[in-house]
Amino acid sequence: MTDEHPIRIAVIGSGPAGFYAAGHLLKDSAERIEVDMIERLPTPWGLVRSGVAPDHPKIKSVTRVYEKTAAHPRFRYFGNVEFGTALTREDLLEHYHAIVYATGSPSDRPLGITGEELRGSHAATDFVGWYNGHPDHTDLEVDLMSCDRAVVIGNGNVAVDVARMLVLSAQELAPTDTADHALEVLGRSTIKEVVIAGRRGPAQAAFTNPELLELGELADADVIVDAEELERGLAVADPDAEADQTARRNVEILRGYAAREPAGHEKRVVLRFLLSPVSLLANESGHLGSVEFARNELVAGPGGGLRAQATDEREVMEAGLVFRAIGYRGVALPGVPFDERRAVIANSGGRVVDPATGEPQPGEYVVGWIKRGPSGVIGTNKKDAQETVDAMLADLLAAGGGPAHTPATPDPEAIEDLIRSRAPEMITYSGWQAIDRHERSLGEPAGRPRVKLTRIEELLRAAAAQEP
Repeated sequence: MTDEHPIRIAVIGSGPAGFYAAGHLLKDSAERIEVDMIERLPTPWGLVRSGVAPDHPKIKSVTRVYEKTAAHPRFRYFGNVEFGTALTREDLLEHYHAIVYATGSPSDRPLGITGEELRGSHAATDFVGWYNGHPDHTDLEVDLMSCDRAVVIGNGNVAVDVARMLVLSAQELAPTDTADHALEVLGRSTIKEVVIAGRRGPAQAAFTNPELLELGELADADVIVDAEELERGLAVADPDAEADQTARRNVEILRGYAAREPAGHEKRVVLRFLLSPVSLLANESGHLGSVEFARNELVAGPGGGLRAQATDEREVMEAGLVFRAIGYRGVALPGVPFDERRAVIANSGGRVVDPATGEPQPGEYVVGWIKRGPSGVIGTNKKDAQETVDAMLADLLAAGGGPAHTPATPDPEAIEDLIRSRAPEMITYSGWQAIDRHERSLGEPAGRPRVKLTRIEELLRAAAAQEP
């Protein structure tokens, strides 16, 4: 590689994985690498903007790291440009030496049970996007005023976030960047009890310690854990959980909740274990009315460890709302090899591979959830991206000092002209900065970090007002 012939790389997606990959690429090589980031939405940051709970502003401060990458002279941002529509895989291979797919896992995992389509049954991914102002979910209709109990299926941090948002007081929500449309609906909610139900036991729950502890700090809600059910879920020894520091601490926290006397708050968050939903049942009006659960027991799995196995016991719980929070799922990209079973782009250590042969696809790489599945926290993506970038640089610096894939038209102006012709409303990073300034200015009078614009047309208008 020489300065006269820059190596040009396209990163598809602007969430943490994409930005960590771009940062590593611009920092880890002394060679002339240029990075163009292509994002479907006008706004960057992925789940940091649209997935992190609004009452967790410290977590969102990680964007300062990404802003440094975006300020790099060899970085360009093309927002409001959809891969597979405005630009194809073939377009990118014609213009770049390498493509990095960083599109995350935008879909949800269904429960696969009867009644899942009933009104009142929602994917947690949709609800999270709705209260975070994601344009795809702005028009979601969530009826929080026709019932007093909601059930969240899942035992991870997303389930806790959903439960917490349902019981936060108006005073707790007021200083956040919760979308205005959600603030209005949450403010009129009649929900008094949220049940978080998991199929496995308390020791196997996927909560992180801070998220679980945070439930105990809610201003308007008691946390309820039944001591007998808790100990029943711990009765079968789990060596893996006992060896895991997070799991051990979770058990301590849960035992603390079980021993705590309720303070008599208006609302309750109830943590239940060893329950699997088997059907969602309609009420007389055809709306969700209750959830039928199978009670589980923990048994040894075929590969070691414990798994939840349904017993003949059933429990029916009245609920007008259900949120499934049992995981995210990756979505196939047009023309890109996909592993349907794992719902990730087929890859080996970040190199995209042909599923039939296992051979690497020259010039194609993957990072983040669409590489490894939806696991880990934001920081996990940094190490993950480093693995992929190391593999990419090894390939780019392979025999003869040239990249494994040579594009026909690597000229940076040529791809920008193509993007502008295919996506006339494309916005640059300065357009995003104009959106950012506008949102912050809207939030400032109310002491909020920002008031999010939630529709594409609003975002584009704000971007067009960028300073010269």
